[in-house]
Amino acid sequence: MNPRYPLYIVSKGRAHSRLTSKALEAMNVPYLIVIEDQEYDDYAAVIDEKKILLLDKTYQSDYDAFDDLGMTKSKGAGPARNFVWGHSISEGHAWHWVMDDNIRWFCRLNKNSRYRVMDGSIFCAMEDFVERYVNVAMAGPQYRMFSPRRFKFPPFVPNTRIFSCNFIRNNMPYRWRGRYNEDADLSIRMLKDRWCTIQFNAFLQEKMWTQSVKGGNTTDIYADGTFMKSKMLVDMHPDVTEMIWRFGRCHHHVNYKQFQKTKLQRKPGVNLEKQVNEYGMVLSHG
Repeated sequence: MNPRYPLYIVSKGRAHSRLTSKALEAMNVPYLIVIEDQEYDDYAAVIDEKKILLLDKTYQSDYDAFDDLGMTKSKGAGPARNFVWGHSISEGHAWHWVMDDNIRWFCRLNKNSRYRVMDGSIFCAMEDFVERYVNVAMAGPQYRMFSPRRFKFPPFVPNTRIFSCNFIRNNMPYRWRGRYNEDADLSIRMLKDRWCTIQFNAFLQEKMWTQSVKGGNTTDIYADGTFMKSKMLVDMHPDVTEMIWRFGRCHHHVNYKQFQKTKLQRKPGVNLEKQVNEYGMVLSHG
């Protein structure tokens, strides 16, 4: 079991750690990793060259950072995310996966227990679920840290933000924008236009906390803390977003409740099987 659609990792300065790459290789899941050309030798020393894509720099110069800083500061992962969106379309795909480079592993949540998965079955299951509907624009797994065992969770939550591991419908009229919080911005724009998103609790990603892994945007983007990161999203969507203080730093808070009115629309002719499809997954203590 592997995803039917291409899976991309966007990475910078993390050839040594390459957490998501290691996780996918342990699962035998195929992927492509997008890097900047000056880091090619570092990544090629530890990753199969056939898996490496070099970022087209025009995606950086043309990227809408939603501020006036231009190229004086890193534009973050958004340009690379737009690049893979275009690359997947050029390859003839209807959807694509794009992931951050600091995901340690993936899990299945079942009966309040979290089990690390060792193949690509969960991606295939999420793809099949999403493609039952005509109005889903984006989906992805929840963070493991937000699924503590002492609470009950539904298998999925519709119409909320999708972070760090995104399964995206290619024919959407959007592209990534913003120097910060581009995940939340893209989710909100889709939801405002009455598309649905699906956040899976049944499948989880073990993503490292922001700024906890060297490389990526830690130095260039978040050197000044989280104030500008949160303020940008408030500037983008003041109607649904506010600034709050939590865990000793600034955060944004988005009110997603108004988007719950949009219902999933099942494709005509889709008949759901009564029996559970485990996608070949079995519990192993090995």
